[in-house]
This record gives sequence, structure tokens and C-alpha cells, in this order.
Amino acid sequence: MEKRKPRPPSAEQLIQYALKVKDIPIDTTSAGNPVDSETDIKTIGPHGPVPLEDTIYLDKVFHFTGERNPERVVHAKGGGAFGYFEVTHDISHLCRAAIFSEVGKQTPVAARFSTVWGERGSADTNRDPRGFAIKFYTEEGNWDLVGNNTPIFFVRDAFRFPHFIHSQKRNPVTHLRDWDAFWDFISLLPETTHQVMILFSDRGIPDGFRHMHGYGSHTFKLVNRERQPVYCKFHFRTDQGIKNLSAQTAQKLGGTNPDYAIQDLYDNIAKGNFPSWTFYIQVMSFEQAETYKWNPFDVTKIWPQSDFPLIPVGHMVLDKNPGNHFAEIEQLAFNPNNLIPGVEPTPDKMLQGRLHSYLDTHIHRLGPTTTKSPLIARTESELLIISGMLLWLLTIRMGRPTITLTVSRGRSPRLMEPGLRMMPREMSRDIRLKGEDNFSQPRILWSSVLDDAARDRMTTNIASVLKLAAPFIQERTVKMFSQVHPDFGARLRKKLPHFQESSEE
Repeated sequence: MEKRKPRPPSAEQLIQYALKVKDIPIDTTSAGNPVDSETDIKTIGPHGPVPLEDTIYLDKVFHFTGERNPERVVHAKGGGAFGYFEVTHDISHLCRAAIFSEVGKQTPVAARFSTVWGERGSADTNRDPRGFAIKFYTEEGNWDLVGNNTPIFFVRDAFRFPHFIHSQKRNPVTHLRDWDAFWDFISLLPETTHQVMILFSDRGIPDGFRHMHGYGSHTFKLVNRERQPVYCKFHFRTDQGIKNLSAQTAQKLGGTNPDYAIQDLYDNIAKGNFPSWTFYIQVMSFEQAETYKWNPFDVTKIWPQSDFPLIPVGHMVLDKNPGNHFAEIEQLAFNPNNLIPGVEPTPDKMLQGRLHSYLDTHIHRLGPTTTKSPLIARTESELLIISGMLLWLLTIRMGRPTITLTVSRGRSPRLMEPGLRMMPREMSRDIRLKGEDNFSQPRILWSSVLDDAARDRMTTNIASVLKLAAPFIQERTVKMFSQVHPDFGARLRKKLPHFQESSEE
């Protein structure tokens, strides 16, 4: 008789709960009142109507019908965990933030990983960038580093972001994925080339969340105690090693285990196999930024490590699964505007746009007092908020009057920001960088990073979905990729039926 394989820890949750609980808890209402029955509704007579006085049923059904928050517009599907960040190298000469004040210092963190375009019920194994969001619970407030598993992004201007996301969402008429919309947007905006190549490369489908790097993506500013600033990029490099799924394996898992990545993260933490990442920074001086060959605030471009080496800072370990996914992960909210003293924004146009949009999204999704949720506000703060949805999450400070500006302590000298040195630019909505370069870094990726087999896999992956777009969009897209390298366009032409049919005619 074949021996049955042991079930993963995620499948044993009920058994583990039963082993831990000695006495079966009494069922109660949301107010804590005992319930005499959790299976029967109250009726007038054995077959009569339900009276309005069955408040136990009303309590249950009202909570049931309101137990879902609106879905995130992007990054709807994801998983997460908790752990800590530990400093291993001193960078206090670069940044005054208390989190980096001494080697060995540990700071609690929450992490959420996600896919971007898919809905809450979509497969973890879709070809898609992965969100990589970390919330550091520091003594100076929360620091949210909200990035992706790629060092760059599709667009450099936040004004284009809604259009880009809409190009990936369902067609409003057919309610189907629309490859015309996606490739039309991509081919009309060459700045997307670099990220699209990474998306359709082997790294386009990570093997779960543990085997991918994470990046802050944007350019930030670090300020030290002497108020001397430098520009910075943040990197998390997986200690488990990079692993990716083939398109064939991903497609199979999408049908058999669409929650593959979430389960992999949960099970490994439950087994004590805690995933970790080493945290690095890249640093660029203001003087270097003014003369560097690429715009340092352009999120469609990397900073080459040959010019700006990785500087080790610390490591992050995730060692605790959520006790309740909805309460602790689904209701967890990240905001790039949550910055701590010593870490500041820059003129990065995508970052500037994100600073505005996230809080508005959280208020829509979770309510106006979302910032006071224990998961989000684990540090005591003074806010001009006195009521609203989710107020029950607040720790009420009895006897404290409503905070007014007249009793505010004013601005702390240690929070004074150094002046931002701006590169000369005219004020205009239609700003095009002089000599805008959308292809040199993608060309390096094609020629020097990918080997021939990787190029072949990438063009096969692109062709598999580009062929679903309208012929004129295919032609425009191939022309764009040909500007990266003629061989790039030539390989795509050979793999697209439209071009083969045209040549036969």
C-alpha cells in the first residue's frame, strides 16, 4: 500500500488549532454576548417567520455582507508575513534615520508580495511584475518602501500610469483581457521597452515570492546628521537565490494551484525555513547626478553597478505568518509618503505621483481612519482625526481634547529638510528629456546580459501574446523592438504568423 504523503503546514491549520485549544470557546455575538445556537435561526413556531428580534442572526448577516473591502485597483492578489530587519553595516554617515543608527539594531517589519494586474482570485503564476512592499515599524514612525521585483518600471511619468494599468485590465465592453490595448500602449510609448523585456524574460515569472529580488525602484534622497544629502536606490537581494518558472510550468500551476506563491511562503515559514533578503543601497552624489549620462530620476533606467556599486546595509528575515490573512495582510496598507527623517523623496516623476495617490486609495478601500489601524500605525502619533470608519481600531486616549493647531508643538529642528538642488527645467506639462534615450539600456540587456538561449525564450514569450494583437499593432511593436537590436525584431518576425502570412502573399 502506497504511503500517503504528509500534507503541507497550510493544510494542517485546523488540526493545529484543535491541538492548541483545550476548551472549545463559547460562541458569542460581535459584542461578546453568549449565543445559545450557531446553527438555527429564531422563528415564530416551528414553521413561522423570522422575528426582527433575532438580533443574533442580524449581527451575523450584517457582518457577513460587509466582510469584504473593495479590491485594490492594482496588486489585488498577494500574500505576506512579518519579521525583522537587522543592520549589519554602518551607513549612519549617509543617513541619520534611527533605523540605521547602530550595527545589530533590529526593527520589526511587515511584508506583502503581490501580482500587479490580476484580480484577487487570479493565479500567482501569471507573467507579471511582482509587488515587493516592506513596512518598517521604526521609533520615528512607519517607513513604507513600496516597490517591485524589478529595478525599473514601464513609465517614467505618473500621468501615464492610469493609462498603462487600464491597458492591462479587462475591456469594459467584452470584460476580457485585451491584448490590443496592452500592445498598443507599449508600442506607442518606447520608454516601456526596458521593463517589457524583463517581463518577458525568464524573470517574468518568479518561482514564488522567496526567490526574487526586491527594489525600491525609485530614486530617493538620504540625509545625514550634518544635513548632507545624497541620492539613493534601495535593493533587496534574495538569499534563497533567483529561481523562475518556465511558461509551461507556470501555466500548469495556474490550473492546479493558483495560490502557489502564497502557499510556498506560508509553508516555508511554518516549517522554520525563514526566507531572508540582504539589503543594499546605491549612492549617487548631487554632483554626479548633474552630469550623469542618464537622468537619475528616470525610473525606466537602472543605475549600473559598475558606476554605483552596491553598499551592504543589513538583512530582512520573515519568521512569522499572519494569524488572520484578511485582518493582517488584506487590510495592510502601504504608502510611499510614509518616510522617516533621513529618507526623503526626489524629483522622480513617478514617485511624486505616487506620493499623492496611495492615501486616497486607502481611504476609499479601508476608510478615513485607516492610518490608525494597529497594523499600519504601530507607533503613537498625533493626527487631526477624531471619528470615522474603523475608529474601533484606535487606542482612545481618554481625557485628551481634540488636537488643534494652536496646541501644536511646531516643527522639530531635526526634521528640517536640506534644500533640494533642482536641475534647471522649465515648467511645462509636455516635458521631453533632451535626447531621450529609450533603447541603450535595453540594448545592453539584449546584447550583454541575456545569452542566446535566453533571447530565444524571451522572443518566444513575446510572440505568444503579441500574435493576439491586431496586425498593425504587431508591426509597430516589432519596429520598436528592432530599435533595440535588429536581431530582436528579426526573431519576432519569424515567430509571428502575421509576418509569415504577409511574406507568402
